[in-house]
Amino acid sequence: MERERAGSGGRGDGGGGGRFFQRRRPCRFCIEKGSIDFKDVGLLRNFLTERGRIVPRRISGNCLGHQRELTTAVKRARHIALISFAEER
Repeated sequence: MERERAGSGGRGDGGGGGRFFQRRRPCRFCIEKGSIDFKDVGLLRNFLTERGRIVPRRISGNCLGHQRELTTAVKRARHIALISFAEER
């Protein structure tokens, strides 16, 4: 019945053995005060993967409101065939 040593990297002890914490990137649309338009295909493609998926918020750095606007714009652009739903393999 031996206790765990302090600083061993376990959870909750602040030992620094966890994952590397990276500072959140600021929202690009909040800084530039630009609007998200579904007709701006070049802008929307920056937030899509090679396979056509929408990049998640934790990776793109968007705030919640702008990520929702971006998702709606991508879906509208897909619906009127400005952007393909999925890229070919």
